This record gives sequence, structure tokens and C-alpha cells, in this order.
Amino acid sequence: MLEMKVPSPGESITEVEIATWLVKDGDYVEKDQAIAEVDSDKATLELPAEESGIITLKAEEGDVVEVGQVVCLIDTSAAKPEGGSAPAAEAPKAEVKEEPKKEEAPKAAAAPAPTATYATGTPSPAAKKVLDEKGVDASQVVGSGRDGRITQEDAVRFTPAMGTAPVSGNRAQSEKKMSVLRRKIAQRLVSVKNETAMLTTFNEVDMSAIFALRNEYKDAFKAKHGVGLGFMSFFTKAVTRALELYPDVNSMIDGDYQVKFDFQDISVAVSGPKGLMVPVLRNAENLSFRGVEQSIKDLAIKVRDGKISVDEMTGGTFTITNGGVFGSMMSTPIINPPQSGILGMHNIVERPVVKNGQIVIAPMMYVALSYDHRVIDGRESVGFLVAVKEAVEDPLNLLMGGDAKRALEL
Repeated sequence: MLEMKVPSPGESITEVEIATWLVKDGDYVEKDQAIAEVDSDKATLELPAEESGIITLKAEEGDVVEVGQVVCLIDTSAAKPEGGSAPAAEAPKAEVKEEPKKEEAPKAAAAPAPTATYATGTPSPAAKKVLDEKGVDASQVVGSGRDGRITQEDAVRFTPAMGTAPVSGNRAQSEKKMSVLRRKIAQRLVSVKNETAMLTTFNEVDMSAIFALRNEYKDAFKAKHGVGLGFMSFFTKAVTRALELYPDVNSMIDGDYQVKFDFQDISVAVSGPKGLMVPVLRNAENLSFRGVEQSIKDLAIKVRDGKISVDEMTGGTFTITNGGVFGSMMSTPIINPPQSGILGMHNIVERPVVKNGQIVIAPMMYVALSYDHRVIDGRESVGFLVAVKEAVEDPLNLLMGGDAKRALEL
């Protein structure tokens, strides 16, 4: 009997959560077959079977298990059944073993509270406290909770003028435990607000020049390289140029020291089924337009399929996030710690602007730079964002060296 233990997903990770079992208790599994998805505080990973055999699960979905803990057993001596399923004789055994647990659970759940506690019109302890403070009798309140129980929300919302008017409309609610990854993201976001001196500066960019270049070269670019020519490659190149001009933005705090980097590892926010992930483009300053577009495509596919690794998610020095794909007009992006800056892109809207004394219609985008004021001063932050604006509005000269075909490798 093989004991399968949780492998270490990466340095500093000590526990994971069983997000989904991809097999059932008693199934026959093949070696290297994905049997579960596990969430760490950095990524979602697949757990492959170490050997072939009949599997017995030792943890349930939602369980938080330590690295090295046994989560399942594999009977490697079991023969593969015909049709690829577990033998008929095995199924009853598995059910018999589990039945005592199923019988005990309802007894434990039913014992604590008799039905009378939840009778119609009975307030919860928290609701009773609120009603007592208001001087309101519980009989005046219509409960929306289970079996008509008065919840704290009912008590808070109730005013004497409301009387006993019936509640209308659907008031159902549901609960879902957040994954380890989502909980870690929440902790990190709160810590950023509490532990950094975060400010945001804004600007707007005219996207006309990029539109013209994409319209002229996007078909040839796609035909030759197999990837689209998007906005992200222009902004990534503009950011790496601006980071070279303002190196304080490409730094972070380590205790009493400011650490500056001679390279630009750009984290790119990508939306996936498990939430927002931030894979990293290593040495983005050396990537061509094709290299940026191909790398982002490859990383986005890994995020979508849940195959992104911890190493591909760590170590960035600056982040780019594009809320415009969801329709955001303007926002204040939150710094991705321990980095000191993040650029927020937004949707592109045709607006009237003044050019050469004339009012014209142009595709405009608001951009935002959130930065840690402990290491980045106003001069650097504003100068950095202006440098991004200049490069986006004149990409041919500032990003392509005056030769678009050569820069796009056409």
C-alpha cells in the first residue's frame, strides 16, 4: 500500500488546501494521472498519482493539510479492472467503511440545539441585543432567517415605522469558504494598505499611434508569429523604458534598505478561474514585441488551465494590470508587495481632445501609477508615468527605433 503525501509546492509553503478531488474513493488510477487540485497561498497545482492502483482518499475537499501529510492510499497490488473502473467487490467495502461517519454526523449536528430555539419570531442573541437597545419587542419583527428566526440584519434594519409589513422578494443567501489562495490575497491586500505609504498619480494617453501601427501590421504579425499584436507589448516596452529612466520605481524595501534591480521582471495580472494571478515576464527589457506577446499568451493559458507554477508567479519587480478589458474607466490599483509600483491600464474611449489648436476625436485611455511613497517621490512617480505616456504616444521612435518592420520582426 503506497502512502501519497503532499509534496512541497515551493519554498516557504507549509500547507495547502484540497480544492477538488478529480477521482472518487475506490477508483482505479493510473500513474501520473491527476487525482486532485490543491490550492497553496500562491497558486493552484495538480497532484499526480505516484503509482497505479485502487485509491483510498484520506482527506476531504476543503481540508487544509500540511506538506508531507498523507492524503490518500494507493493499493498498487490491485489489478486494473475491465472498463477502467474499480471492481464491483470493492465498492461495497468502501461504502461500509464510510457509513458510520455518515450516521454519526447527523446525530452530532442535531444534538446541540432543540427545534424550539429556532422557532418563528425568535431572535438570535445578536439580534436580541440590537432589539433591546432599540426598545423593540421581538414580536414586531418579521424574521428572514431559518424557520423565521430573527437575524441581526433584521434587527438592525427594523424601525418602528416599518410595523410588521411582510418582507417581499428573494432574500436567500449562501456561504462559500474562500480558498487558501483567495484568503492569502485578501491578507496581502490589507497588509499593503496598512504597511505602505501608497499614493496614486494619473494621466491620459492618446492611443492613435498604436492604433495606426496595429492596423497596418497586425495581420502580417499574426501570420508570421502566430500571436496577435496587442496593447500589452507596447505598454510592457514603454514600462521597461521608463524603469530605466526612473530606477527608484524598479525597487523595493527590505528592512532599512532600498533594493534596486538592474533587470525588469514585469508581473502581468491575468484573470483565471481561481481569481487574479500575476505571472512574471523575466527580463522583459530584453524581450521583443513578439517575445512579450508570446510569453503573455503562454502564461495566460497556464493560468486558465491551472498549470501555472509557483516559480512563474514570484519575483517580479513591477506590475502591469489592465482593468480596461473589463470596462474600467479609472481605478487606483493596489501595489503587489514587495514591489513599489504598479501601472493600471483602463478602457479606451473615443473622446474630443485638442490637437494643434483643433478639437478632434481620439481614442484615449486613462493610466494610473500606484506607488510606495516611502521609496518613490513625486518627481519619480510623475516622471515615470509621463515617460510611459510619451512612449505610448510615439511608439515608432521611442519603442521601435524608427523601424516598425524590424521591431516587429517582419
